[in-house]
Amino acid sequence: MEKSRETGGLARQTLIRNARIVDGTGAPWYRGDVVISDGKIERIGHGLRADADAEIVDASQRYLAPGFIDAHCHDDLIFLRERERLEKAMQGVTSIVVGNCSFSLYPSNPASAPMLRDHFAGLLGETRDSEIFADLDGYRQVLEGEGIALNLVSLVGHAALRLAAMGFDRRPADVGEIEAMCALLGEQLRQGACGLSLGLVYPPSAFAEEAELVALAKTVAAHGKLLAAHIRSYEAGLFDAMEEFGGLLGQSGAAGLLSHLQSAGRPNWGQIPRAIERLEAMREEGIDISFDMYPYPAGSTWLLQLLPPAVMDGGLEGLKRRLADPQECAVIRDWVENGGDAFSGESKLNLIGWENVRLAAIGVADLKHLEGSDMGEAARVLGIAPFELMLRFIAEDSGQTGIILFQLDEADLHAACCNRLYMAGSDGLPRPGSKPHPRAFGTFPRIAGPLRRDKKWFSLEDAVRRMSSVAAQRFQLHDRGLIRPGLAADLVLFENAISDRATFEDSTQLATGVTHLWVNGGAVIRDGQPTESRPGRVV
Repeated sequence: MEKSRETGGLARQTLIRNARIVDGTGAPWYRGDVVISDGKIERIGHGLRADADAEIVDASQRYLAPGFIDAHCHDDLIFLRERERLEKAMQGVTSIVVGNCSFSLYPSNPASAPMLRDHFAGLLGETRDSEIFADLDGYRQVLEGEGIALNLVSLVGHAALRLAAMGFDRRPADVGEIEAMCALLGEQLRQGACGLSLGLVYPPSAFAEEAELVALAKTVAAHGKLLAAHIRSYEAGLFDAMEEFGGLLGQSGAAGLLSHLQSAGRPNWGQIPRAIERLEAMREEGIDISFDMYPYPAGSTWLLQLLPPAVMDGGLEGLKRRLADPQECAVIRDWVENGGDAFSGESKLNLIGWENVRLAAIGVADLKHLEGSDMGEAARVLGIAPFELMLRFIAEDSGQTGIILFQLDEADLHAACCNRLYMAGSDGLPRPGSKPHPRAFGTFPRIAGPLRRDKKWFSLEDAVRRMSSVAAQRFQLHDRGLIRPGLAADLVLFENAISDRATFEDSTQLATGVTHLWVNGGAVIRDGQPTESRPGRVV
């Protein structure tokens, strides 16, 4: 029997009786019993018996499903600080994929570690030197040393590779630098990383050109792993960006995951059905591609994403130098507010306006009271223009200000989430003490609950499949994602009334409806309450 990491005691068998079993395949639920033993699903059937000291759970009218897999989130840092990951556990999540959009806490060398720390802090706030790691093995050792409640699956962030090889320079990588990045990537993949993530709008990943990206994609393919990408545009350039990513997959033979498929900004609404047609055509051409998305009409990022990537040459200090030059600052401001040809790409502000940019996470105390306001409102409170407020955040909050962007169309969202290539991901940006996007607290109950019950987007079985086996297959978690004898006992028991409670106005409310959660056979939630057990691991 396995030991409980928290108590040191022997784990008992668990018998779950009379459950409505939703097995993760999409097949209709059926009633049955499940026995958990030694961290695995031992038996499935009717009238099963277990050891005399087994824990008995009567499921009654509740549903038993494979534990949900968050295919796209940014919990890398919070896993080190809040190891129970309560808001995810209460959603029925048992495994979390981190390292997305080019952001991971490893690999690094002594020269690149401070740059990686500052880069990661831009997305998720203050990051300590001790939270940056030389490699995946170091990250795993710290996580598993003190224990984690849920399983962690990690992609390697492209930014960390580029910073280690060539710093924050905005230029093509030379042959030696590409070889160094590929060697460093290969080492992480051999240590167990599930693939590589690109963030082609986020400097320094955004500075990469084709030769570098193809070489890295071929390294991924040689190891049989996954290439995920936040592509270069989700606005007017969506289709060109999709073609770039499809080309990388075609040239390399790697399997691909297009991160959070969307078409942002009212002028670009209505493009998702055609985008999905193109993805299906790529599959007909032999390109193995699918996508994830969160079920909300707004996204979230950090303030510097309102600027053109080119101004981030040299990192935050390079940006501050440009903004200190009145002429350069005027050019940047004009592009941010009006778009144009001064820089490549499309200005988000020009598409959606300051009133659709909500302040979600502010690290500087003097401006903290502005959280929850849109940029227009906040600027009026201070008696300045919104762009001037942005300059204050860059100067005083080191550009680490989190924002929510209201920019998506419900019809596009429905088309994406109901397509066969879709899997669920929260894309949550956890920063305790802030007012984050509610997706971090509600994605999975929202899919299994209101979107299934009220909007009829999914059947229950299809909703569960998109939250479990589809992601397990994509990330090669072959021992998870289904209810089958011999597989890991990552299981969630939930009520038909499962629901999200987090809203954009009150975004940190825990979900309801999950009564029990098992991770590797250990109970993390029992009778709706956390157990403080930490049976998770890096998988």
